[in-house]
This record gives sequence, C-alpha cells and structure tokens, in this order.
Amino acid sequence: MPVFRGTDLSYVPLPGRRSADPLPPGVADPCSLRVVRIPPGPRTPHRHPHSWEVVYVAEGTGRIWEGDHATAAGAGDVVAIPPGVPHATVCTGRSELVLVCFFPHPDLSGNLDELGGPVRD
Repeated sequence: MPVFRGTDLSYVPLPGRRSADPLPPGVADPCSLRVVRIPPGPRTPHRHPHSWEVVYVAEGTGRIWEGDHATAAGAGDVVAIPPGVPHATVCTGRSELVLVCFFPHPDLSGNLDELGGPVRD
C-alpha cells in the first residue's frame, strides 16, 4: 500500500488558490484527489463538467458558493457539488482554508473549467 506524504506535495497556482494532486495517474482510477489551499479573500468560480466533487474541509473557515447560494463551512464539514455547477470556496478566516477534494473522474485537467466571474467573497 503506497503512502503519499503531505510534505512531498507540490502545489501549483490556480486562480485564487494553490492545488496539489497527490495521487499519480493510475492510482485509484477512476478517482482523483486534490489538496487545495485557499488564502483569505475573494475569488472567481469554476466547475467540473464530468463529475461530482466531494469536498472535505480539513482546516479553516469559509463560505462555499454553489451557483448564487453561499453556505458557511468549517473544519470537519463535507460538501457534495453536482457536475457542471459553478462553485467557489472562499476563505473567511485569517489563515488559509485547506480542502481535500475527491472526484470520481481520473483526469482533473480535463474536468475543470475556470470561470471569469462573478467574483465571490
């Protein structure tokens, strides 16, 4: 059983956040996982056209926008977002919001549409 260490994660910038994909291709297919770190402040939404996204809030507090509706969320909460729904998670605390995001889809790059707005806060 392979163990993928959090200290080995390599984060890349995305609009309003940094993300890391700790599972190599082929591990846990057809699922994928992303660890996301969101600094305080507004951001624009995105969507996943081919799958649900299940989000576990690991650290911090924020607001999860699903379409035009916002819900407060904090450490320990789980959110399920249907395919194609524009959404954004905004950090409302003083330190980063850390999310663990699960997708029943093997290719995150082909399952992500960044949207230009509206800006969410």
